[in-house]
Amino acid sequence: MPQNHHPFEILKFCPRCGEKTFKPQTGKSLECCSCGFLFFINEVASVVAVIFNDNGEMLFTIRKHDPEKGMLDLPGGFVDPGESAEQALIREVKEELNLDIYDFSYFGSFSNQYLFGGIIYFTLDITFICIVDSLEGIKAGDDVEDYRFIDLKTIEIDQIGLGSIKKVVNELKTNFHR
Repeated sequence: MPQNHHPFEILKFCPRCGEKTFKPQTGKSLECCSCGFLFFINEVASVVAVIFNDNGEMLFTIRKHDPEKGMLDLPGGFVDPGESAEQALIREVKEELNLDIYDFSYFGSFSNQYLFGGIIYFTLDITFICIVDSLEGIKAGDDVEDYRFIDLKTIEIDQIGLGSIKKVVNELKTNFHR
């Protein structure tokens, strides 16, 4: 990912005093030389849903917008302020695919660099294996262009857009057995 999209290169003005004296302090923070305000670059929480159909095929979405418009993805999205990862998981799957999750289990977390609006957001994708009530009402919504079920054994990693989703799929291929 190009360095000129890193928050250190983009964030120049202090959000507290407005002075253009915002300088990198450590590898993960910026400090205002005028008022001393510290701004930390932390990972943003997001959730990922892994859903299989009765044939053992995995549910992939097609991204409707950039970044990685038109590429394969997994259902999920950012955790809203005040929301738990579990609440976000249920909400995102409902918004994106009109599916209701009735059970889920933690699979793992995967870091990502998400380039949006010219700046890199560092994300932590909290991934769950999910069971839905039914796949009958499935329909693409929110920021999903379409969806498809693909056998995990035949998925081509280069069709997947986001780096963390590639990591999730590779981990599933290696260490998950239905």
